Amino acid sequence: MSSRPPPGHFTLLYFASATAFSKKASEHFESPLPLTKLFELLESKYPGIKENVLHSCAVTINLDYVDLDLDQGADAEPVMIKEGDEVAIIPPVSSG
Repeated sequence: MSSRPPPGHFTLLYFASATAFSKKASEHFESPLPLTKLFELLESKYPGIKENVLHSCAVTINLDYVDLDLDQGADAEPVMIKEGDEVAIIPPVSSG
C-alpha cells in the first residue's frame, strides 16, 4: 500500500475518514518527529482534521498501537517517530 519513504522521512497511512479528509491514502513526512506533534502537523496541513477526524482515531507505529495519553506525562520519554517508520491513522469503524 505504501512506498518506501525517502531518507529522513516516515510514511503516514490514512484509512477511512482520514483518507476522505486528506484526499490521500499515504504520504511522507520528515523524521524524527515526536508523536505529540503529529496531530499538530496534520492540522496545519489539513485544517479541521483534528476536530473532524483525529479526535477519535487510533494510531499505530510499525503496526503497534500507541497510547496517545502515555505521551503526555512530564517525566515520560516522548515517543519518537523515526526514519523509515510506518504510522497509521485509524478512525473508528462500525459494522452492521
